[in-house]
Amino acid sequence: MSEVEAESPFDGEKAPASPRADLVTAAVLLAFGLGIVAHSFQMPRFVEQSGTGLTAPGIVPGFHGTMIALLAILLGLRAARRGGWAARGPVAQGSGDGRRLALATGLGVLYAGVIVGRVPFWLASALFVFAFTAAFEWDQGPERRIRRLAEAALIGLGTGIAVMLVFEDLFLLRLP
Repeated sequence: MSEVEAESPFDGEKAPASPRADLVTAAVLLAFGLGIVAHSFQMPRFVEQSGTGLTAPGIVPGFHGTMIALLAILLGLRAARRGGWAARGPVAQGSGDGRRLALATGLGVLYAGVIVGRVPFWLASALFVFAFTAAFEWDQGPERRIRRLAEAALIGLGTGIAVMLVFEDLFLLRLP
């Protein structure tokens, strides 16, 4: 396999890897990660209520933002080494990635913006995981579709129950 081609995890076909697309993606993710870190520092720290630094609500998003930023830097360095600065041509090359990104974004917005709060949280999480898994496994072919849908239902239900148990019994948080 040459350095210019990469195995697509979705369909097993060879898809051209674009260092320029990686560089643009790294820049967007770096800005996103740094934005998360900046906003996490603006969250209350509850020091006035004798809270410690480890109880501040910005710790987890700050950690995630830091990881996104660091991984974006690594992606950008790799893309620059592969010639991302000098690459010409389109940033994204059509292999269905845009469609998959739009689908994932749409499902995430539907979950967080519509379903959560209208149904019990465990059920919302189960429905989201089922829909996400089913949507991305749908292209496996009609002969495997029934089995994939059954697996997606089991994974979704297991995730919904696990989320409920972990948050309510382990973290002692009431879910919406």
